[in-house]
Amino acid sequence: MLIVIDYNVGNVKSVCNAFQYLGCEVELSSDRRKIESASALVLPGVAAFGFAVNALGELDTVIKDLALAGKPLLGICVGYQMLFDRSCEFGTHKGLGLISGNVVPIPPGRVIPHMGWNKVALPDDMALFAGLGPEKHFYFAHSFYADVTDTAAEVAYTDYGFNLPASVQKGNIYGTQFHPEKSGKHGLAALRNFARIAEGKD
Repeated sequence: MLIVIDYNVGNVKSVCNAFQYLGCEVELSSDRRKIESASALVLPGVAAFGFAVNALGELDTVIKDLALAGKPLLGICVGYQMLFDRSCEFGTHKGLGLISGNVVPIPPGRVIPHMGWNKVALPDDMALFAGLGPEKHFYFAHSFYADVTDTAAEVAYTDYGFNLPASVQKGNIYGTQFHPEKSGKHGLAALRNFARIAEGKD
């Protein structure tokens, strides 16, 4: 059973619907016992970083402990950004600290927010993109990005006038700055790959 963390921020239901479309056993929940017994966790979110962290509340410790114990975790958009150490969006806010790096503004000189489809170069060794080929387009909507400094993390990049980290993988921890649930068949393929990881098939 996949659990999509329900903390009343943004796109939680649309992510759940995407997994259901794929035929996955998935539930939207904030119940600690269900979260602890899940095969894998999904942390979505569309909001300012600080608001999302506050909305997550005490579940942050539960999610962090389970991820560090080896449970697969997928962060999407702000859920992805919360995997990192901290964000400077509307003040300084602490993240989950699962992957080293900080969430910072997209540099000036680009259209902000970054909204729309961008091509992402997909490394061969990132399990989330297995079978997708060397590059695919995904849908983005954000004004801040994660400056990844973790040398143990694999990173997929998109060109936005600089190499913008679009996705990250560190062991059992996965994240996408883009919205796979809004990215057509290629986004669904990434979600299907995560479901296979949750089932222990990859």
